[in-house]
Amino acid sequence: MTAFIEVDYRFPAGVDARSQARAIAIGQTAGSWDAHFQHREAQLRGHLGKVTAVTELADGCHQATVRFPAANVDGRLGSLLTMIFGKYSLAGPAKVTAIRLPEHFGRLPRFGLEGIRARLGVQERPLVMAIFKPALGLTAGDHAEILAKVAVAGLDIIKDDEILPDLPMAATLARWEACAPVIEARRDQTGRDLLYAMNLSGDARQVQTLALQLVAAGANALLLNVLAYGFPVLEALVADPDIDVPIFAHPSLAGAWCGAPDYGFSYGALLGTLMAYGGADAVLYPTQYGSLPFAAADEWAVVEALRARGVAPVPSSGVHPGMVGRILDDYGAEVILNAGTGIMDHPQGPASGVLAFREAIERWQSAAPRALEDLPAGPLRAAVEKWGQG
Repeated sequence: MTAFIEVDYRFPAGVDARSQARAIAIGQTAGSWDAHFQHREAQLRGHLGKVTAVTELADGCHQATVRFPAANVDGRLGSLLTMIFGKYSLAGPAKVTAIRLPEHFGRLPRFGLEGIRARLGVQERPLVMAIFKPALGLTAGDHAEILAKVAVAGLDIIKDDEILPDLPMAATLARWEACAPVIEARRDQTGRDLLYAMNLSGDARQVQTLALQLVAAGANALLLNVLAYGFPVLEALVADPDIDVPIFAHPSLAGAWCGAPDYGFSYGALLGTLMAYGGADAVLYPTQYGSLPFAAADEWAVVEALRARGVAPVPSSGVHPGMVGRILDDYGAEVILNAGTGIMDHPQGPASGVLAFREAIERWQSAAPRALEDLPAGPLRAAVEKWGQG
């Protein structure tokens, strides 16, 4: 049975959606098609795309579905993106709103949420992730000092800020060397690991080399700005048998790909489908509850696509302890809660920031009241007094 790739495109009102969808179906596959190709029809027709549906939407826009033969691409995201949108993306307003791929296309995550839980030895509650802050200006020793504070409070995962590359002041390998003893001490004390997702940077070859060096030195997780460095870099990391640690994908630049209403990609297609088929184990994205403008429909489209492949959803951007109950009401326990200032800027210190998240999770699990007046004195109450519950 022939495998197909289906893509939904949204065209704004006033655009001839059927004509443009046909231009995509032909122009992004055979390139051109007319009578003088008839002598090669048997050879070429199997590569043509096909418009399978055009429907009018409630807002006057139109959605067109184009079906592409999966044999036109090499099973990787670079050739996929070039086929489904490549040159046509320069032709005028059109937005990729959904991508449906064969189940075995691309790469499955090697760990996903289940594997991350197994590495941490945590099965029944949401995971808590922090971000080193300040993002820039800290030495490797500063990172270790901060990590020591949050490690003893029961943090599960910490990550570099995505804007921190491999800089001389706090070189990536030096950060790991400084932080590794803290993680080892926590493991000895509790029997549980703490993942440190280290940011990768450099050109494509340097990213791969750095990842291998980090893992060889004992690093237990990696962070990649996928849209800045490219999906092929993500795929190469996932494919390398020597890089056997979870890979966290950051959404940096996603607004440039998705923010325009009539151009680019939907967030669900980009941060959901493409990241999941690229093999990421966990994907960060803004949550509707946080500090960035992000629609609920976009968030759930991302989550649905990630969970379909076992990828860990990581709602981020402005997450603080006061909103934990609301997030978990919607997500349940299968989620990684990610906070930067919501932990590091806690009025009682970063350790209390972690304890506030853990307390909020416990209250959610036990269905305890969440209103400020119901909270006992302690880290969670202090966090709610500072940030509120919105």
